[in-house]
Amino acid sequence: TVAKDVRRLRLRRQVWFDLLALARLGGYVQQSKIRIIHAHGTAVFVAAIAALLPPWPRVLWHVHFGRYAVEERAARPYRWALRHVAGVIAVNEPLAAWARQQLGVPAKRVWYLPNFVSAPTVEAECPPLPGAAGCRVVCVANFRREKDHPNLFAAMRRVVQRVPSAHLFLLGNGGDVAYADQLRAEMRRDDLAGHVTWLGTRPDVAAVLQACDVGVLSSASEGLPLALIEYGMNGLPAVATDVGQCAEVLDNGRVGVVVPPAAPQPLADAIVALLESPARRAQLGAEFRQRARQQYGLAVGMQRLTAIYEQVLS
Repeated sequence: TVAKDVRRLRLRRQVWFDLLALARLGGYVQQSKIRIIHAHGTAVFVAAIAALLPPWPRVLWHVHFGRYAVEERAARPYRWALRHVAGVIAVNEPLAAWARQQLGVPAKRVWYLPNFVSAPTVEAECPPLPGAAGCRVVCVANFRREKDHPNLFAAMRRVVQRVPSAHLFLLGNGGDVAYADQLRAEMRRDDLAGHVTWLGTRPDVAAVLQACDVGVLSSASEGLPLALIEYGMNGLPAVATDVGQCAEVLDNGRVGVVVPPAAPQPLADAIVALLESPARRAQLGAEFRQRARQQYGLAVGMQRLTAIYEQVLS
């Protein structure tokens, strides 16, 4: 959601290096007297070019490459762009180390900034969902291979043997089409049919989370997943694999359950233990909500970000 007081400019690029789009951006930067360009992902290349023109804004590159543990990213193209960048914001410590060690960015110009999320302002109305109350498991993850849904499916096969009424809900966009098709085919197998519902992209994610009982992430690689923070914001007890900053978000297992990646049996055991213990779910959900709002809420996130902006401008 974009606030009403935020202006937007569509560059309408036809190709990757589009001179007209660059001219639009340069004109907007001049007219609006932009002092900082906060670029995400590969937008850093366009931002670095725009920074070569008056009023010579400072560029911050926000890197959240979630596949860093399973896919190597070429460093050379980024080294050119980073010569024209004032600093790098990383969503986890491994990416901050990558920027320092592989890209040669001075340590004083690299910041680790945890992702942050707005807390829901009101309790959302529960949507009608299949499955019994107390047995609903939800995974919010776009359908990309690093999210390792097959690991979750393997765990759910074990879960339903012990909790026959357990039901898994999948939220996320299509992402990798071939991978999504593979997952749909696996869902139709007899041992999962009737226990998994594909919800896709929905506008009422908070309502779905509040209607479920356990949140899970089964990823093979992560940065700092917003989905995990959203579980906490909605008081949902969580199970996550020990990748990226997941363990940090769960306070190293004190407000959630951390399991090894690519290990369906520990993942299944953790899910079953929570489904079988309403008291434990309530305790972890309350503790996780408190931590999420204190450490990853909008106010504290904006304070950290504006401190970086002030440092860059000074």
